[in-house]
Amino acid sequence: MNAAPALEIVLVRHAETEWSRSGRHTGRTDIPLTDEGRAAARALAVRLGEWRFQRVLVSPLRRARETCELSGLGDQAEVREDLAEWDYGDYEGLTSAQISELRPDWSLWRDGCPGGESPAQVGARADRVIAGFKGADGAVAVFAHGHILRVLGARWIELAPAAGGRLALSAGAISILGHERATAVLARWNDVGAQRTVGRR
Repeated sequence: MNAAPALEIVLVRHAETEWSRSGRHTGRTDIPLTDEGRAAARALAVRLGEWRFQRVLVSPLRRARETCELSGLGDQAEVREDLAEWDYGDYEGLTSAQISELRPDWSLWRDGCPGGESPAQVGARADRVIAGFKGADGAVAVFAHGHILRVLGARWIELAPAAGGRLALSAGAISILGHERATAVLARWNDVGAQRTVGRR
């Protein structure tokens, strides 16, 4: 019987921003956390304290870096461009309702965004992140964004990028990618602690 790989990937979606609270698609717009988001990020320090991380990877965008820093892991952070959020192109800053007025049959997970990225392009970035885990032994923290992390979860378990559409992920949530014996699994998903609402983009 194969021994279970020791690698454990702890995904952390950034805490609340004004745009995530209002449901606006926040791709490359570099906005800060709200005061509530900063408090939630500080509270993550206790929840993340159960691990001793060998590496900490973070998106280059401010909201992810701020969440990482406030949770107490900023001194270990390695910025990874591939962890930036989905590029929403022409739909940046719009809510899903506003996009539906422009294109009623639109699905991010099927169609991607005009002037931005396709699901396949985001999937390729997620695959590069996963490839970077090979050979690691222990816990790795990854601070990033709702949609890229959902794609990362789908690709970890060898599903198409579009399967990320089935993996709701709240602001400030913790998820764990691991193994059951030699099989890659979602060991925990969308753990929001005391929170109860699904975060928006």
